[in-house]
Amino acid sequence: MRCVVVTPEETVLDVESNFVALPLFDGEIGIGEHHTPLVGRLGCGELRIKEKEKPASYYVENGFVEVLNNTVTLLTNRAVPISEIDLEKSTALLDSALKKTTKNEEQLDLKEQNISAARAQVRLARKAKEV
Repeated sequence: MRCVVVTPEETVLDVESNFVALPLFDGEIGIGEHHTPLVGRLGCGELRIKEKEKPASYYVENGFVEVLNNTVTLLTNRAVPISEIDLEKSTALLDSALKKTTKNEEQLDLKEQNISAARAQVRLARKAKEV
């Protein structure tokens, strides 16, 4: 099975894999070889890939996933190996997002998205330090 991760700037990843776990906006999904075709909306969190050579973990942030013909394609705003996430910066982002005041529903939605993204980054930065 092929896994391709694309951001607006570049193709971050294009590898053969046995299994992919990724965050959807409403939960997590695991995709194995010969999975049923699907299109889904990505959330913020960890993309885990069991590559044929070695496992890999990335932080992905929103976008879409398509599973078709034994290929998992992620179109995402951001994809970063979890080893490159800075815990201090992520913690500062979370603190800033939590302190942000809102005046309407749109600002509240944006605040909640920012909090969710920052929490995922903090969680993955801590995980990367443990490994």
